[in-house]
Amino acid sequence: MGSVTGFRDFDRADRPYQPVDERLDHYREFVIPLRGEQVSQQGARCIDCGTPYCHQGCPVDNIIPDFNDLVYRDNWREAIEVLHSTNNFPEFTGRVCPAPCEEACTLNLHDAPVTIKTIEHSIIERAWQEGWIRPQIPVTRTGRSVGIVGSGPAGLACAQQLARAGHRVTVYEKNAKIGGLLRYGIPDFKLAKSVIDRRMSQMQAEGVEFSVNSNIGVDIPVEQLMEKHDAIVLAGGCEHPRDLEVPGRKLDGVHFAMPYLTQQNRRVGGEPLNGAPPITAEGKHVVVIGGGDTGSDCVGTANRQGAASVTQLELLPRPDERPNKLLVWPNWPTRLRTSSSHEEGCDRRWSVSTTSFSGADGVVTSLQGVSVDWTRDNGSWQMQTVDGSDFAMPADLVLLAMGFVSPVRDGLLGSLGVELDGRGNVDADTDDYATSVPGVFTAGDMRRGQSLVVWAIREGRQCAWAVDEHLMGRSDLPR
Repeated sequence: MGSVTGFRDFDRADRPYQPVDERLDHYREFVIPLRGEQVSQQGARCIDCGTPYCHQGCPVDNIIPDFNDLVYRDNWREAIEVLHSTNNFPEFTGRVCPAPCEEACTLNLHDAPVTIKTIEHSIIERAWQEGWIRPQIPVTRTGRSVGIVGSGPAGLACAQQLARAGHRVTVYEKNAKIGGLLRYGIPDFKLAKSVIDRRMSQMQAEGVEFSVNSNIGVDIPVEQLMEKHDAIVLAGGCEHPRDLEVPGRKLDGVHFAMPYLTQQNRRVGGEPLNGAPPITAEGKHVVVIGGGDTGSDCVGTANRQGAASVTQLELLPRPDERPNKLLVWPNWPTRLRTSSSHEEGCDRRWSVSTTSFSGADGVVTSLQGVSVDWTRDNGSWQMQTVDGSDFAMPADLVLLAMGFVSPVRDGLLGSLGVELDGRGNVDADTDDYATSVPGVFTAGDMRRGQSLVVWAIREGRQCAWAVDEHLMGRSDLPR
């Protein structure tokens, strides 16, 4: 634990942001790190709560009280060892994880949880600065080969674990650069791509090979991988977006969110748009449909591109700002979450259903919608439109950010013929992560559906254990 009286001696203090007018001028990260002594004070706030519910909240089972205490005692070197024992990439989660561990913190009962995410971020950045992160090269090689399709967090975590177990690992990525959703889906102002590149260098030194521009099942036959490798891991994303089938949907200017975000990330990274028509918010009235993280990323990107206005619509009702902790703690609560992008400028509207789009000369100019009410009927929520609540609003760019329903089935999955579950994801359990095709495993969003980076890392690590056991009859890798 930290200091016995730390939670009383020190207030919760999180990382501040660069002022809005400054950060809107660039696409760089704008979070201002805390000084070392400030982080140590935050570590001191961790209490000996008997049952550390933060463990329950953390998908990768981070040993949170231990590294909090180590930071409090200024033992940063051991802190990164503890952190890395459960999480391959704390630099990713320390930036983009929504921190369910903090929601589960005992001090959150008083709305002042330990700043676990900030401490995690501080530990990993200190470790990189001090040169403590070095390749972990296996002493012996197994002679077995594993092909991993997809270079997002699940694929990278799986690859690093298997390489350290001595296997020959190749990661296949359909795009020109490694990172998957980390590189192409998350804006640079939330996750600088140099953070991915430095970890890639470590993994390459550990023996991981990266094959880019390799669209398996489309440009490269699946059979080629099956012949080359002793095991295959499917670690692609959940990329089939939820559509909105209303009149006017086909008008130019109505786009899915991910192509919009990916284009801007390509611009920042100096990559071509591969012939796709440019999508930009500059000078436009932008409407984002969907209230989750992807929608928030669209808001921040649109503001940086110089949108005339940004409005975000959500079908569900506005959540409470402060949930009843005695009813929901330590579980993840439904509550109003205002991101840094929202603070930069956004009109947010709840309980709104889009009914149609209209335009001129084939280009969208306005959105029509209606307010809705939500009521319970026999335990389930029912939606009804509110009479006389119809409205119209200007919309020169509409971004559909309503989530993803399943992996794309054409190409890889169709060629392999793996069985799918009831939601259209690749069917596999969390015991052995094995698909219906012998020697083929799966992890991350392709298996569980759209989820968090931290869940992808967990599944990648556990899948690596399953693959190692499959190849060698046993595994010393952690699960």
